Amino acid sequence: MAKILMTRRIPKKGIAILSAEHELDIAGDKSLGYEELFEIIDQYDGVLSMLSDKFDEPMIKRAKRLKIISNYAVGYDNIDLKAAEANNIIVTNTPDVLTEATAELAFSLMLAAARRLIEGDKFVKSGKFEGWEPLLMLGKEVSGANLGIIGFGRIGQAVAKRAKGFSMKIFYSQRKRNEKAEVEYGAKFLPIDDLLAISDFVSINAPLNAESHHLLNKERLSRIKNGAIIINTGRGAIIDEKELANALISGKVAGAGLDVYEYEPKITKELLEMDNVVLLPHLGSSTVKTRDRMAEMAATAIVDCFKSKMPLHIVK
Repeated sequence: MAKILMTRRIPKKGIAILSAEHELDIAGDKSLGYEELFEIIDQYDGVLSMLSDKFDEPMIKRAKRLKIISNYAVGYDNIDLKAAEANNIIVTNTPDVLTEATAELAFSLMLAAARRLIEGDKFVKSGKFEGWEPLLMLGKEVSGANLGIIGFGRIGQAVAKRAKGFSMKIFYSQRKRNEKAEVEYGAKFLPIDDLLAISDFVSINAPLNAESHHLLNKERLSRIKNGAIIINTGRGAIIDEKELANALISGKVAGAGLDVYEYEPKITKELLEMDNVVLLPHLGSSTVKTRDRMAEMAATAIVDCFKSKMPLHIVK
């Protein structure tokens, strides 16, 4: 029986799978700090981790008993993969299962930012609504608009599928063309600067890596189409958050819908004060169905590992 650490409480299904097979410690309902995790990680054979848990080289070297890090997320930029491999630690994630939920949220943010839904809700609840007015809170129409998708993997394509229902013109940018997906979704590949120049809405659905960090920096934001709206359900640090705030203040960017942040959970102060920005607490995969399936996948990966069975979703 292995000793397993779960760094945050997850849905019951995952807890049941692990506790039936191994000795399971659950850290609690709040994130462990780096120092707290560092102090105890050498006591465990496996860990079911969150995206907020940083497994850098010092952490991994200290975890001398560790055989597997099962990340309760599709992303894994919180883990030093080279250090894990050097120490014979398997790293797994939970891909595919959160695709539809995250795409739904991305499109919800697009509609909310375009049609000023949060602003309108606050307006009504504050008692300011005195009846229909011809110029009250005019928003931006989504139907028929140009949508630029940065990162055309599973989630980016799921966003495109929804965009087709709104007769949007779909453009995408990533390292390699996907001609099959272009045909399926009627999408056109463009270099990122060309995409930004023509897109009314920009949806970020890319993973975070060395190439995508601050992909939308000051220079790129200056090239974006005037009045564009930016949606980010990918990773916060893909956008230089301070420069996004400046672009919103200047009016270059008309609005934004953000579910992830550069220094999460900290958020650039200016963004918190803007009516044209919709901010969510990282809800991309936050449906009962999705989180249950993620819990099952992450827990099963650990069980398989200690049964000498190859886990399904090993990160390469």
